[in-house]
Amino acid sequence: MASNPEHRDLFPGALEVMILQSLRLKPMHGYALVKHIKQVSDDLLQVEEGSLYPALQRMLKEGWLDAQTGISAKGRPTRIYRLTDAGVRHLEKEVVSVEKMFAGITRVLAVAKI
Repeated sequence: MASNPEHRDLFPGALEVMILQSLRLKPMHGYALVKHIKQVSDDLLQVEEGSLYPALQRMLKEGWLDAQTGISAKGRPTRIYRLTDAGVRHLEKEVVSVEKMFAGITRVLAVAKI
C-alpha cells in the first residue's frame, strides 16, 4: 500500500482477495490490476508494485493463478494473470472469512458509539 499517511496497510490476505476478485471479472496484467483496484475503491486503495508482484508470485505458486505471455495495450510483452479453479475455491473461502471479520468489526464499532 502507499506510504501516504492517509493510507493504511491492509490486513493480511486482503491484497490477495482483491487480486483474486478482480481476476474473477477478467484476466489482467499487473498494471491493469493496480488501476482496477484503485478505480473500484474510488482511489481509497493504492497497490504498490512492491506488494503486487510478490503477491502474484505467491498466488502462482499456490496454483490460484495462471499466467500467460500477452501484449499490453501499448504493444509491450506482459504477463496476463488468470484465476484458476483452485483460485475460485480459495477466493470463496476467503470472502466468507473477510465478511465475518467485517461483521465483527462493525459490531465493535457500533457498541463504541453507544
